[in-house]
Amino acid sequence: MHFTTERLATILGAFPQTKILVIGDLMLDEFLWGKVTRISPEAPVPVVDIQRRAAYPGGAANVARNLASLGAKTGLAGVIGQDEPGKRLVQILEGEGIATGSIRRTGLRPTTHKTRICAITRQLHDHLEIEDQQQIVRIDEESRAALDAESKQWLFARLREEITGHDAIIIEDYAKGLIDQELVTLVVNEATARGKIVAVDPNPSNPCDWSGATVLKPNRREAFLSAGLPYAQDEESVLAAAAVLQKKHAIHHLLITLGEAGMLLLENGQKPYHTPTRAQEVFDVSGAGDTAIAAFTLALAAGATGIEAAEIANHAAGVVVGKLGTATLNVDELREMFVKTDGIV
Repeated sequence: MHFTTERLATILGAFPQTKILVIGDLMLDEFLWGKVTRISPEAPVPVVDIQRRAAYPGGAANVARNLASLGAKTGLAGVIGQDEPGKRLVQILEGEGIATGSIRRTGLRPTTHKTRICAITRQLHDHLEIEDQQQIVRIDEESRAALDAESKQWLFARLREEITGHDAIIIEDYAKGLIDQELVTLVVNEATARGKIVAVDPNPSNPCDWSGATVLKPNRREAFLSAGLPYAQDEESVLAAAAVLQKKHAIHHLLITLGEAGMLLLENGQKPYHTPTRAQEVFDVSGAGDTAIAAFTLALAAGATGIEAAEIANHAAGVVVGKLGTATLNVDELREMFVKTDGIV
C-alpha cells in the first residue's frame, strides 16, 4: 500500500486548488444509437433507426474534461472551425466549467468531428435471442493540415500569457496539424523557465523532440513506435523501449500505459515501477489514456510523488474503463476505487 488515508486525502484535497492548461487537437465525438430492423433495398447495408444521440468533447478536450471532473481549474487551448460542431463543443466545455478563451476559431479548417453510428442488433446465442450493441460505421470530418500563420501567431501569444497562470501544462497530440516542433519548443521553454510541469501524450506519426518536458505518457504501441523497435509484450522489451525514450528525450517521468497489464513508471535514478490494473470490470477502454495523463499530471501538480501519481492514474483509469464511451470520473469515485482495491478508508 502506497497511501495512508491521510496522505491520499491531502493529495485529492489539493485538486481544486490546482490549475492545469491542456493544449492539443480538439474534437467533437458524436454518438448515434439506434436499432437495426432491416436491410436497405438500395444496397446490402443495415438500416439504422436512430433513437438516441449524444456528443462529448474528444481528443485534448476529453483530457480537459477529465481534469475538470476531478475538480481542477482547467483551461484549454487549440483551434476549431467556425462551424456547428465547434460551436457545440465550446458550449459543452463551458457547461463543464472549462475555460475556452484560448481556443481559436478559424474558417480555414473544420472542427474535427467524429460521428459513430451504433446499432442494437438481435441475434441468437446459445439458443437465446439477445441484444448486442455494435458500431456500424464512423464518419470523420477533419483537416490534418498545418496551422495557418495567423492562427499560429494568435495561439502562441495566448500560450505565453496562459502558461504563467497554470501549475502544469499538458500537450495532447492527435496528429491533426496543431502540434509541431515550434509549438513544443515554445511551451517547454516558457514552462520550464517558470518551474511548471509539462506532460506530453505523444503521437508517433508526428515525431517531435520532447526534451525538457517533465512527463511523457505513451501507450505500449506508441512506446515501441517512438523508440523505433519492433512491437513486443514481454517486460524486457518494454524496458528496452523505455530506455531509448528516456535517453532520447531526457524525460524525468516516463509513464507507459499497458492496457490490461496496468502501467509502468520509469524515473531518473529509480527502479522501474509496475502497477497492475485496478479495473474491476472492463466495458470500454475509449479515453482511458486521456484519463491517465489527466490524473497523473494533476496528482503531480497537487504534490504527489511519481509513484503516488502513477497509482492515482491507474486507479482513475480503472474506474473509466468500467463505463461506456469516453467517460470521466469524480474524486468520490476515485476514492471509492482505492477503498475497493487497496482497503483505504
